[in-house]
Amino acid sequence: MSQAEVIRVTGTVQGVGFRPFVWQLAAQLNITGDVNNDGQGVLIHAWASQATLETFALRLKSEAPPLAVVNSITRSPLNQCPPPAGFCIVASKHSPAATGVVADAATCPACLSEVFDPTNRRYGYPFTNCTHCGPRFSIIKHIPYDRANTSMAAFTQCPSCQSEYSNPADRRFHAQPNACAQCGPQLWLEDNLGNKMGDGIGDGIEDTIGNINHHAIDRAAQLIQQGYIVAIKGIGGIHLAVDACNSQAVDNLRARKHRYGKPLALMARDEQQIRHYAELSPQHSQALASPAAAIVLLPQIQPVNRALAPAVAPKQNQLGFMLPYSPLHHWLLRKLNSPIVLTSGNRSDEPQCIDNQEARERLADIADYFLLHNRDIINRLDDSVVQIVGGKQTVMRRARGFAPQPIKLPPGFSATQTVLALGADLKNTVCFAKDGHALLSQHIGDLENPSAQLDFRHTIDLLAQLFQSQPDVIATDKHPNYLSTGFGAQQAAEKNLDTFAVQHHHAHIAAAMIDAGLPASSEPLLGIALDGLGFGDDGSFWGGEILLANYQKSLRVARLQPVSMLGGNVAMREPWRNTLAHLFASGVWQTLAKGYKELSITEFLSDKPIAILQKMAAQQLNSPASSSAGRLFDAVAALLNLCREQQTYEGQAATQLQTLAEEYRPTGSERSLPFDILNTSGLMEISWQRFWPEILQRLKTHSNLPQLAWLFHLTLAQAVTRSTTQLAQQHRVQTVMLSGGVAHNRLLSEMIIQRLDSNNLHCHIAGNIPSNDGGIALGQAAIALANLK
Repeated sequence: MSQAEVIRVTGTVQGVGFRPFVWQLAAQLNITGDVNNDGQGVLIHAWASQATLETFALRLKSEAPPLAVVNSITRSPLNQCPPPAGFCIVASKHSPAATGVVADAATCPACLSEVFDPTNRRYGYPFTNCTHCGPRFSIIKHIPYDRANTSMAAFTQCPSCQSEYSNPADRRFHAQPNACAQCGPQLWLEDNLGNKMGDGIGDGIEDTIGNINHHAIDRAAQLIQQGYIVAIKGIGGIHLAVDACNSQAVDNLRARKHRYGKPLALMARDEQQIRHYAELSPQHSQALASPAAAIVLLPQIQPVNRALAPAVAPKQNQLGFMLPYSPLHHWLLRKLNSPIVLTSGNRSDEPQCIDNQEARERLADIADYFLLHNRDIINRLDDSVVQIVGGKQTVMRRARGFAPQPIKLPPGFSATQTVLALGADLKNTVCFAKDGHALLSQHIGDLENPSAQLDFRHTIDLLAQLFQSQPDVIATDKHPNYLSTGFGAQQAAEKNLDTFAVQHHHAHIAAAMIDAGLPASSEPLLGIALDGLGFGDDGSFWGGEILLANYQKSLRVARLQPVSMLGGNVAMREPWRNTLAHLFASGVWQTLAKGYKELSITEFLSDKPIAILQKMAAQQLNSPASSSAGRLFDAVAALLNLCREQQTYEGQAATQLQTLAEEYRPTGSERSLPFDILNTSGLMEISWQRFWPEILQRLKTHSNLPQLAWLFHLTLAQAVTRSTTQLAQQHRVQTVMLSGGVAHNRLLSEMIIQRLDSNNLHCHIAGNIPSNDGGIALGQAAIALANLK
């Protein structure tokens, strides 16, 4: 007997081929009815037997298209007779949107097969896509996500493409970027003076638009192999490419870009090519092949054949590899014999170029040639970065392929007020949240840069439009001098909005709690925040904390011993200052010159104005005390002669210290260096008073630097674990969140997680949200929502 139901599907179900999937599934099951898009997602009216409808509902989720994310499927009876004769797709109903915007996705196998099939009309076409892949967020201007509201509006589909677009049986049904060589975007190659290079005519290649497109890529590949730097316009931005095995080319790129130490990202033709240079676990392979196509950090190995240039990742044991994620990149890499460096098209610390003319102006003295196209990039998207920690993928930079995929908040976050959270000033992201959903932006960058500030404002306006909501409350960091905090105060005053200030490390922990799916009503747990710097509740600078926290509130229950930051912010750039500050604080400085004359750190520090620095530390003159875990890493790194004088990018000293530690092969009998857990005015404090004399003595007598670096990691892990275990017993909790920028140190995090697990404590580190400041905005939004009445 035929039954009728209304079936509502919510989630990321528009712009991903969900309606044609429903149409085809209905045809297979002999279901009649219709399907349409509306503001809430996908709405289906279905007539069939009860058993068939049950099967239909199950398969809607289990067999959904690759880019779809089904949050819920609800069913209710439909009192309507008689049933229709067939099943059809009806026109979309545009009402206030509650469905997700799809992230850009790597080329699917079907499209890739067409691109390399000489008999296919899309042979060699670098902008081939379908509903399962291609650009989305990078080209959208407004919602609804229709072609007219994207940068594809400039390209009218030819009859063949229009036929695909209109056919529900075709995988390009309503694929908004759909195009071919006859009607879509075009590619060309020019030199850094703006002169277009030959298009292949007269070179024995058939004079067709399609051949002109891929011939430009062929010429670019030849130039890369000859050692030139080529700027390549991709999906979310313009990159700079060189042969990764050509040392002179890589050195030239670093010199022209003014990027001297930070590792460079790599793109390889396929996984087999990557295996010549790095180890791949099943988790690594899965991350590389995902639709996000992120940069994946991989353990480096010594290649058998052609080696990478030493300057690709100096003093690192990991390589950041990604696979081609557009037909352009696939075609390019198949023309090359080695991986390429593919790094952001910018000068160091500037946002990536996205506009052709902007690239010509800003990159003319960096790139020798430009491979450009005429499809505008509306929203800048850096490459995302992930790594594997304890067998689990963790996102370090959330951008292309992930953003702005909506985040379904755990139960209890149902406030109807809209919160706009403005994040931190470094690694900035912004977040809109209401009605149980959050929209976390792509990585924007460091707000000290004026171009990043423009991106910041543009992204807020775009997300407000995509979220179909203006903010009622603005959440900011408690730091009074953050640019993001100042912008929030200005907006609140102009629009008469409430503001909500969130402590930096509480936001870190709350973001991890959202990632873990903990409901708004969660009881307090312990949050370990190992970070660079954050403004504390007491007005001092925090960075190595254990908080007793839920979403509503947090209490600092433990910290690392506060030590002066000699010279203030300059201590973040000159690691030796932190070493000296720790030597002052532990009382070791008095004996250093006498007892450790042979150490290089003694000679190095003897040239510094010690008396002035001692006075600065004692009186906290431009030398605020901080419990920062990041500065502790800097101090130990400088002691071991890593980036001692200065570091050229954030986290350089800490990353090199981790690399050095991972050279050591532990025997299993190692014990940590000494530390103490004290009670300071009711606050647990990890003291390094005994640590520094011991590490200096070992450095004097053994000088096994990898072992000392590894022992430091073990000591910090033991200290944090012991403190957390004692606090868990005291406060009767079993759940621990591990977050903060230092939590991206894989060695340290795995040590902490393993030890807490052995103590029967469940420790969670975020997988889908960055533990660094890229996750702050989501934590701010969650805390603000939880506190709304």
